[in-house]
Amino acid sequence: MLKKQMTTLIRFGTVGVGNTLIDFCVFFLLTALQVPYLIAQVCSYTSGIANSYIWNRIWTFEVKKKADKQEMIRFIAVNLAASGMTFLLLFGLQKAGLSLLISKLIATVGGMVINFIGNRLWVFRDPLKKSESM
Repeated sequence: MLKKQMTTLIRFGTVGVGNTLIDFCVFFLLTALQVPYLIAQVCSYTSGIANSYIWNRIWTFEVKKKADKQEMIRFIAVNLAASGMTFLLLFGLQKAGLSLLISKLIATVGGMVINFIGNRLWVFRDPLKKSESM
């Protein structure tokens, strides 16, 4: 069981790296084009959501059943929560005077924690299995 959990965590991290690269590229491209950083954050985070859903569903959590409306709503809810955390952290860290890069890195980690827990325990859980620990 521990091997499966480690594999899931490594896959989630791999997908997360791809999503983060998309996020960072869009974010810094937009800020370089003088888009305000909070608007750039919303756009950049949103840009990775479809990639995240597809790869985490198929590869990370290996969901076999057909996607349904409730799963997509749960996925969007978790991403909104993670995005909200990222947004608030980015705003707070910028107000505290940290550099934009350090602020973005810390905010991204905070969002990733919420995203993993929400996806693992709520979005892509197998309702037929007894509850599993993370």
